[in-house]
Amino acid sequence: MTTAGAECALAASRAVSPDTTQQAIGYPSLFLLVLLGALVPVVPTGAVVSSAAAVAFHHSNAAAFSLGVFAVAAAAAFLGDAVLYALGGRGVRSRNGSRWLDRIREQVAPEPLARAQERLARRGATVLLVSRLVPAGRIPVMLACLLARMPLHRYLRGNLPAVLGWAATYQLLGMLGGALFPHPWQGVVAAVTLTLLIAAAPVVLRRLRQALGRPAAGRPRPARGLRGRG
Repeated sequence: MTTAGAECALAASRAVSPDTTQQAIGYPSLFLLVLLGALVPVVPTGAVVSSAAAVAFHHSNAAAFSLGVFAVAAAAAFLGDAVLYALGGRGVRSRNGSRWLDRIREQVAPEPLARAQERLARRGATVLLVSRLVPAGRIPVMLACLLARMPLHRYLRGNLPAVLGWAATYQLLGMLGGALFPHPWQGVVAAVTLTLLIAAAPVVLRRLRQALGRPAAGRPRPARGLRGRG
């Protein structure tokens, strides 16, 4: 290799900074994970976004990287919701249903679906604004919209601010985790812990209410309307 060629190679290697490499790898990975989580609600997308935001907080150009995390996460979530709703809509219109519609139904219990349908009937498409912010609230509301045969364009119009609010909320959680600790991995752990606690809170509260509403073991409830005789 000539001296000029070596100098060119060295200049090119310097031009590709670690931040550029992380952008090239991190943004596509974030997009794919959030998109997959929107289509198959197994990946904890909130934790993914919070982790990426915590790492972005420690970059030299934190503002630009944080804006990139927000844009990529919101775009992936919006696209995933659009694709899933379109696939579910095909099942609603078909006499035989579809595999995707069946999968959506399997993830929703009757009670959450009934509540989502009631809110949809009362508030219309505005119910979508908080559907993503409530843990486990996205799929019941989506199924309620599908069963009500809401057009795709109307669903997407109501879902856009919901997606933006969701991305902003989990990014703020990640930035909070990043601000509390000096090392990125510590911020990631804090962000994931906060996200999982928020996701688990409704389940814990629901089970606590159910436990408090049940009579104590071995103690039958007293019959109503009966009074003791003196």
